[in-house]
Parts: sequence; structure tokens; C-alpha cells
Amino acid sequence: MSKKPKSFKSQKKVSSLFVNGVLIFICLIWIIPTLGVLVTSFRYSENIFRSGWWAVFPHRGYVETREINIDPSTDVNGPITIDGVTHTFEEWRNGITMPDGDRYTWYGNKRTLLVKVEERKWLGFETDLTLDNYRDTLTGKEISFTDGMGNTIVRKGNDLGGAFLNSIAVSIPATIIPIMIAAFAAYGFAWLNFPGRKFFFTIVVALLVVPLQIALVPILQDYTKLNLNGTFLAIWMAHTGFGLPLAIYLMFNYISTIPRELLESAFIDGASPFTIFTKLILPLSVPALASFAIFQFLWVWNDYLVALVFLGDKTRVVTSALAAIVGEKGQDWHLLTSGAFISMILPLVVFLALQRYFVRGMMAGSVKG
Repeated sequence: MSKKPKSFKSQKKVSSLFVNGVLIFICLIWIIPTLGVLVTSFRYSENIFRSGWWAVFPHRGYVETREINIDPSTDVNGPITIDGVTHTFEEWRNGITMPDGDRYTWYGNKRTLLVKVEERKWLGFETDLTLDNYRDTLTGKEISFTDGMGNTIVRKGNDLGGAFLNSIAVSIPATIIPIMIAAFAAYGFAWLNFPGRKFFFTIVVALLVVPLQIALVPILQDYTKLNLNGTFLAIWMAHTGFGLPLAIYLMFNYISTIPRELLESAFIDGASPFTIFTKLILPLSVPALASFAIFQFLWVWNDYLVALVFLGDKTRVVTSALAAIVGEKGQDWHLLTSGAFISMILPLVVFLALQRYFVRGMMAGSVKG
């Protein structure tokens, strides 16, 4: 009899270790690439092409010790002999490891006639980091940097700072407006009796499965007639309409769990339905409001299609600006990664600020009685 509890405890411990190990592994799968993107966003362009992001941490790597100037009379189109070793230009360009362990690499094109010699040593933390990548990404001014070939590139910035402000101007009203409307509607569906209540609520639930893409063209035609295309009001109303069904459903599940006795006592004390809503329902519904605010804000902030359709490319939001960077500067990893992390800052702040309400809001209405 005494061995059974011990066996159960050991099985529970093994099960716990397995579950925790799987969770840690999943976290690492997500964290390691994210860490790589973060590190890359602080590195110079030439360093990104020269080595991987992990090179910023202590490791064994090659350090340049000297340079060899090739004789101008050398035929670079044929086999090239350097320090007694013969290879083609392409092979020297890719790097050749010599018998003594040193690596010889042809720098640039055939006309440079320059070979760099590197020795393998133990390297510490890379300190050659910069904040210029973020500055260049945020501004719309001309920027210059050195690519992996040593060439100086001059390009115009993408003004991600302006796009960031546009996204804020879109996301905050497009989150607050549907929350307020949905709270009123959910309160009515949950506690007020009016003709057609069940029918209208059925329509709201049915709208949850309707893809927003089928509504883009009709709404765009109406906006064209009303001269609303390209305005913030247009995208606010679009996001409000697309987000209301889910908002009403989530709020209804939460508000309907509030004890009826609490509302009846407030009504007996003379409170009007509006007073009950503002003084009782809203304060008690903060977890549900916060959970939907996270959903709505993240959806609107990361939206690309709706913003492109109703705002256009002239008024760019963060997603549109990032897409433009990918199209115009697809090889400029230092700009792409810094832009990616700039776009993540505000959503992370919103989620961390409201996450304590998230589970409570999502579990609302799941258990009754």
C-alpha cells in the first residue's frame, strides 16, 4: 500500500517535467528567431552580410590579420595562385581555408585585386552596434549605408514614424468605438426585453462567420458616393462594423453572467437602465472590455487589407510602410528588422497592460450556475 503513492508521485513528476520541457521547447522555437531579428536590427549592414546574428555573442571566428595585393599582371580569368595555393576567382571569392587554418577571401570584384587573410580566434561580445537603423527607418530623409560588397548605398527612408502615428490614429478610435457600441448592445440583449431580441442576436452571431472580404467592394462603392474614401472616418467605420459581431458576442457572454438580483436591487432603488449600465455593468465588465480591446487593437494594428482599401497608399499605416520596405529594400535587413520591432512596440505595451484581464474576460460565460 505504501508504494502506490510513491509511484503516483513519480509519474506525476515525470509528466510535469515532460509538459514543462515541451513548453520550454516551444518558447525557444519562437524566442530564438525573434532574438535574432532584434540583434540584427542593431547591427551595421556590412556586418549582417559578413556574419550571422549570433556573432554578437562570444564565439570562435575569423579575424582579419592582413591584406594581400594581387599583382596587376595576374590573369584573374584563369587559375590564380596565392601563397602556393591555386584556385579560380570564384573559389577565392567564396573563401579558401589554407593548410595552416587561415582563411583567404577575395574582397570585392576582379578589379579590386585584394585578398584578405583571416585567422581563427576566440572572439568576445560584438560592440559594433548602432541605433542608426531605427533612426533611418523612422525618418523619411535620405540615408546612406555600406552593403556587403563595401559599396555606399544612398536611399530615401520610408518615414515609418509617420506611419506609426497614422496607425495610432486608426487603431485607438477603431478599438474604442466598437467597444462602447457593443457594450450597450450586449447589455440590451442580456437584460432588456424588446421585440425581436432573439432574432437580432441570431443575426449578430451569424455575422461572425461572414468573411469581411465580401463586404469590401460594396462598402467602397458607398464610400465613393459619400466622398469618404481615403479618410480616417472611413476606416474607423469599417473596422467598427467588422469588429462589432465578435465584440457583442463576447460582451453578451460576460454581462449575462452578472447576478440578476444585483440589477433588480439597483432598479428597486430607483436606478434607470442607463444608470445601471454606467454605474454597474461597465465597472463589472472591465475584464471582458479589456479582452476584446486586446483582440480589436491587435487586429486593427496588424491589418493591411482594410487599410489599403479604404486609406490607400497615400496615407500609410505601419503594415503598409513595412510592405513598402520589403518591396523597395528587400536586401536591407538592418532596415527591415528595425522596422519590424518598431511595429511591435505598441501592441506589446497594450497586451502587457491588459493581459491580467485577458483570461478572466475569455472565460466569461463558460461556467454558469
